[in-house]
Amino acid sequence: MRRARTRGAPGTLTEQGTVRFERLLPGSAERLWAYLTDSEKRGQWLSTGALEPWVGGRIEHVFRHAELSPSLEPIPERYQHMKDGHAFTGRIIRYEPPHVLAYTWGDEPDASEVTFELNPRGEDVLLVLTHRRLGARRERVSVAGGWHTHLSLLEDRLHGQQPPSFWSLHTALEAEYEQLLAGEE
Repeated sequence: MRRARTRGAPGTLTEQGTVRFERLLPGSAERLWAYLTDSEKRGQWLSTGALEPWVGGRIEHVFRHAELSPSLEPIPERYQHMKDGHAFTGRIIRYEPPHVLAYTWGDEPDASEVTFELNPRGEDVLLVLTHRRLGARRERVSVAGGWHTHLSLLEDRLHGQQPPSFWSLHTALEAEYEQLLAGEE
């Protein structure tokens, strides 16, 4: 297993096209479920957007990365197309509140799949995030760095801490995943 080292629980590249993260987070599964499904709460660490709460329902992600952290910073050149926001939709493929949420990441036939599993651990909850069906190496690097960054923001929000600067953290994490995947493709 290869793991990234920077900030928070490391991501594991479990097999070709799959990245998995585990985070032990404070609070109940119901609390964390709200941060996955409620647009306003999800918008504090990932993206806003509607979610239709049933299998086959639509999920929308509207990313505004500049609003995720208190400091303004330059956007890396390769992400300039996202400076005014970025949006896409997917379809819910599992909806089992408050324990499992899975959906396509984008539209078929090229969509990847994201699964969130919430497992109570005393007063905390273990979040397991698995992103499958990732394509080329560049996509795997970007997705792994992105999830690692977003989960770090979620962790800070749940602990009542100020989140770091999004793009600075993302740039550092993406560089680590670039190294981890250096021998691929």
